Amino acid sequence: MPVVTQKSALEYAPTHLHIGGAWRDAGEGETLAVHDPATGRVLAQVADATVADGRAALDAAVAAQADWAATDPRERSEILRRAFEMLTERADTFAMLMTLEMGKTLAESRGEVTYGAEFFRWFAEEAVRIHGRYSLAPSGGTRLMTMQQPVGPVFAITPWNFPLAMGTRKIGPAIAAGCTTVIKPAAETPLTTLALAGLLQEAGLPAGVLNVITTSRSGEVSEPIIRDPRLRKLTFTGSTPVGQALVRQSSEQLLRTSMELGGNAPFLVFEDADLDRAVDGAMLAKMRNIGEACTAANRFLVHESLAHEFATRLAKRMGELRVGKGTAKGVDVGPLITQAARARVVDLVEDAVDGGAKVLTGGEVPSGKGWFYPPTVLADVPASARLLTEEIFGPVAPITTFRTDEEAIALANSTEYGLVAYLYTEQTARTIRVAEALEFGMVGVNQGVVSNPAAPFGGVKHSGFGREGGFEGIEEYLETKYVGLAL
Repeated sequence: MPVVTQKSALEYAPTHLHIGGAWRDAGEGETLAVHDPATGRVLAQVADATVADGRAALDAAVAAQADWAATDPRERSEILRRAFEMLTERADTFAMLMTLEMGKTLAESRGEVTYGAEFFRWFAEEAVRIHGRYSLAPSGGTRLMTMQQPVGPVFAITPWNFPLAMGTRKIGPAIAAGCTTVIKPAAETPLTTLALAGLLQEAGLPAGVLNVITTSRSGEVSEPIIRDPRLRKLTFTGSTPVGQALVRQSSEQLLRTSMELGGNAPFLVFEDADLDRAVDGAMLAKMRNIGEACTAANRFLVHESLAHEFATRLAKRMGELRVGKGTAKGVDVGPLITQAARARVVDLVEDAVDGGAKVLTGGEVPSGKGWFYPPTVLADVPASARLLTEEIFGPVAPITTFRTDEEAIALANSTEYGLVAYLYTEQTARTIRVAEALEFGMVGVNQGVVSNPAAPFGGVKHSGFGREGGFEGIEEYLETKYVGLAL
């Protein structure tokens, strides 16, 4: 296979809107620039959709809905399976695209392609397993029949941090269930989604089943789609404040809604933990995707007897990571997504240090181009520090201590968020007791990564509702209809 270059990857990605199976300019001919966060240079100009373009995309989805819902499950399954195979074959191209527009290293991007493609394979298998039931009513006479049918046109809004996986995680179950979709990727990282739409078209997805609108006017373009009575489902991954606003808008049409929102993940290390394993897990939980993940460990709660050793080891590992452009060899950590994102991380670290936190490694902005920030470990972090309550979304690990299991659980739960928690212990009884007490939608036990296409991903409290992946993932795109048969 030919070597993938930055130029060839960019040439692979379309730059137009994808509506009704056709690639077209934005209605007013405007474009938005996509930047490389490692250099600040413009990578491409993509179509900047207007409100009218958003309406046209929904029109196309609505027009295709009936035929797509009537398509045989096996046909939907085969399209997803082909897309999985094609995506796997073109992994290097998609990895390069993600690295260029988002900043993560090529190794991380390849990992995301593997993870993201699995949603297509998983839901290819689920498409042919949509079922109902048939039973006799307890009183006799009447037969009770249920069937599951596609909820209808979907509007999916995806974030910039996982440009491929957040798309496949929503598009996969929608296709499998028989729903058409309008997807709006983040303005910072639209190229991967546009390339994915082109791949699905090649895989045989009919016109109008997937429509892509890229825009710099997210709220202006999205709101009319959400308030349109023809739309039947909204799925969003992003910040809690934006999710709350979208839920309010969705209430007008009583849409089926899935929200995967912010996180403040605690990473608990109990006194009996395998310290080597805990540090390995901490590196994964903190540094996956440069820390720009809602599942990233945000607070390290370590038993006081292990805190010094854990902090020393973690600081050594974090300090050894090489920061640089994601396409360069030997680089472990790429840039943050924007200057504003880095400025926020800097502000959170300075706030903690001003309150008495000790910097064990990192903590200083490097000179030069790009939005780089070094992996940073903070010890003795005061309870008042904002980074213990706010989502950091960067490569910063704040460490605090606890004495008892009860204190650890209370500290972990002292947040409005409830997406994921991590715990390290060798005791089975403690594992079960703590996992049951943690107020989070997901719990990782002795592992620093919980995401898996075969598992239900989602949170509670201000981290949202609904589940993506697993057997539960397709249920979000199906309605149950009951039919009573009198004989």
